[in-house]
Amino acid sequence: MSIKLEMLRVFQVVAKAGSLGRASAVLGRTPSAVSMMLSQLQDNLGAELFETDRKNRLTPLGALVLEEANRALDAFDRSASAIRRHAKSTAG
Repeated sequence: MSIKLEMLRVFQVVAKAGSLGRASAVLGRTPSAVSMMLSQLQDNLGAELFETDRKNRLTPLGALVLEEANRALDAFDRSASAIRRHAKSTAG
């Protein structure tokens, strides 16, 4: 399985929220759905991203993944926004 953008987004929200419960509320998903997405990402990477089950402390790998996720998601969001702006300007 490959790393998906949505996995990175879920991980980013959990890392910033500090818990599955808060992240679930932000994402509008159940805690079990968020947990499953994190598990898929960790399985793909072959290592843990959080120090504890509480999801409030990152491992060194987790810190690197968060940094890269921030960069990738920022680039994606900027690109998506530019595409939407262009679509609006050409459609109107």
